[in-house]
Amino acid sequence: MSEAKKLFIKTYGCQMNVYDSERMVEALGVDGYVTTEVVEDADMVLINTCHIREKASEKLFSDLGRLKPLKVARPDLKIGVAGCVAQAEGAEILRRMPLVDLVVGPQSYHRLPAMARAAGQGAQAIDTDFPAEDKFDHLPQRKAQRGPAAFLTVQEGCDKFCAFCVVPYTRGAEVSRPVSRLLAEARDLVGRGVREVTLLGQNVNAYHHVDDAGTWGLARLLREMAQIDGLVRLRYMTSHPNDMEDDLIAAHGDLPALAPYLHLPVQSGSDRILRAMNRKHTAAQYLALVARVRAARPDILLTSDFIVGFPGETEADFEATLALIRAVNFGMAYSFKYSARPGTPAAEKPEVDPAVADARLQRLQALLTAQQRAAQEAMVGREVSVLYEKKGRLPGQMVGKSDHLHAVHVTDPQGAVGDLVRVRITAASSNSLAGEPLAL
Repeated sequence: MSEAKKLFIKTYGCQMNVYDSERMVEALGVDGYVTTEVVEDADMVLINTCHIREKASEKLFSDLGRLKPLKVARPDLKIGVAGCVAQAEGAEILRRMPLVDLVVGPQSYHRLPAMARAAGQGAQAIDTDFPAEDKFDHLPQRKAQRGPAAFLTVQEGCDKFCAFCVVPYTRGAEVSRPVSRLLAEARDLVGRGVREVTLLGQNVNAYHHVDDAGTWGLARLLREMAQIDGLVRLRYMTSHPNDMEDDLIAAHGDLPALAPYLHLPVQSGSDRILRAMNRKHTAAQYLALVARVRAARPDILLTSDFIVGFPGETEADFEATLALIRAVNFGMAYSFKYSARPGTPAAEKPEVDPAVADARLQRLQALLTAQQRAAQEAMVGREVSVLYEKKGRLPGQMVGKSDHLHAVHVTDPQGAVGDLVRVRITAASSNSLAGEPLAL
């Protein structure tokens, strides 16, 4: 038998990119690739990019620059770029970096094995189409998972066209996968040891599918998945406030498998800025939605996204954002200083003074950090369910996630990966909790 080829893959960005990287590894595995953590040992290096974060292109070109000595020493080394930066800037990547052998967009990675086979024959390859065929129809069956939690993409693309966002251009229009395939993939994951599944989508609560059984939204899909034997916990992300329908809110109250956690990006607390962002909701509507969700599930932990320094943001607009944060009291949130994305409407508008935006971001993050710390400390003394995902660094220690997605370190010499254990929280730190298993 020939020696296995080694693949080094680096992933940037969201959970969907993590899922995509897993699927790319599986697709290339059919061609004999196995993963390696040592880039110098690789026969192929694949960078799966994200266009959401600041300076995404610069980070990619820095990574590629560091690979140049390897390529010079080993001309047969294959270098590929995948993901949203590949989709948006594929031709520019190939022009600036001749060392790159292939560029593949997020809707075409089922073609990656064929592109890899053709790479290194004197020509660069690029595939950033939005193909008519469903990539999921052409991917191999999922392999055994490394742990008890897994991602499952149910929806891709977005039709919202927020003024700052490139997703509609890099991921395309909203497309929902068929229910039958999702249920089959979820059952297969559970059969391979998975106990928690997070349903993913750029706008996951816009999930919509019609088949012989009728119309399916995300709530109905969650209820059906909750019937799968062995699947003990469900999550979903990322959601848009405008697609939080009544049945989905109700599911948080009456579906035991659905974790008490909701990531619900708002981006700003200023109605004027929300209009400029094309968010199509107001701060008051968001606060009313939060109240309805908490009425359905009082112990739910809410997280969000914020953009500071959006073009035209005044001090009054920023203060409105701080007021919304105080009103909601988030368990955690992601926050970023606005940076223009080429091709988006906001990119054509004058930016806020960078020093002003930096100062606002520091103030906002200080408030969010205080709320997160308070949420962590409020868990001390409470009983939660923890799904063990790995062994800890200390003897007899297990590490897992609580219902609220907190990382929890538990002293449990009898514990094993995959156990779902009731735990009493005994201490809180800035980024994790500590606990002890309850006696049976």
